[in-house]
Amino acid sequence: MQTIRLDTNNNNIFNTIMDFLNNLPQNEFKVKIENRPTKTVKKRKLNAISLKTKGFKFDREEAHER
Repeated sequence: MQTIRLDTNNNNIFNTIMDFLNNLPQNEFKVKIENRPTKTVKKRKLNAISLKTKGFKFDREEAHER
């Protein structure tokens, strides 16, 4: 058994695919349609990070060794 899953919100695409599937021999496969509610996307908030670098001395040679 092989499964194909298609998630779409576009009714035109869905109808085109269903028309194609309905024209195939019905004894070779089974069409199962599940309507699921769409998930809402949560807004994410960017929290800034503050790094205190006062007094830090960058040594380029040491960084190249790493």
